[in-house]
Amino acid sequence: MATRSFLESYARTQAEDGYQVKFEAGNIDSRIALAPCADPLKVEFTGDPWKSEHPSVQVACNGDRPWRLFVTTTVSISGPALVAARPLGRGERITGNMLETRSVVINATRRGIIADASLVEGMVVRRPVNAGSVLTPDLLEAPDAVARGDHVIITARAGTFSVRSRGKALASASVGEQVLVENLTSSRTVRANVTAPGHVEVPM
Repeated sequence: MATRSFLESYARTQAEDGYQVKFEAGNIDSRIALAPCADPLKVEFTGDPWKSEHPSVQVACNGDRPWRLFVTTTVSISGPALVAARPLGRGERITGNMLETRSVVINATRRGIIADASLVEGMVVRRPVNAGSVLTPDLLEAPDAVARGDHVIITARAGTFSVRSRGKALASASVGEQVLVENLTSSRTVRANVTAPGHVEVPM
């Protein structure tokens, strides 16, 4: 059957990257009458199997008498993912000893997984995480590069020309976010982009 061959090929491909795929293909209603297809059948997922354990598979014939049908499947993708080695509290900054790697069913969560600890080192926990819970991107956020009340360097830039002054952050923000800053020289309040810890930039 085309669906089973497709899923077997998919499983082999994922195995090359260290993931184990188990699958079951649903049955096709025997009452459906399909015209013979002279061309090779086109088989593809209609959804992302990494985000669902029940992605549908579309089987299509593009020949003289085209047709298509959808087959329900159950797909389980297992592989390494980071989990919390102990309970993590809101606001904690991630270090390597807080995490461990386990094999999990990756597509059981639609929120994604993280496999590389170096990508989250120094990130901040957004809400409490139970020990053994899979670490997902939405549980973490970048640490503040600027904290409310910090003195910062303001760079006013126009092309290659720039002027620097000192300022005070009126709120906390991470790199890439905007923050209100008081210019300590002019006493004006400006909205600036955080470019690095202690540094913000405004256009001239």
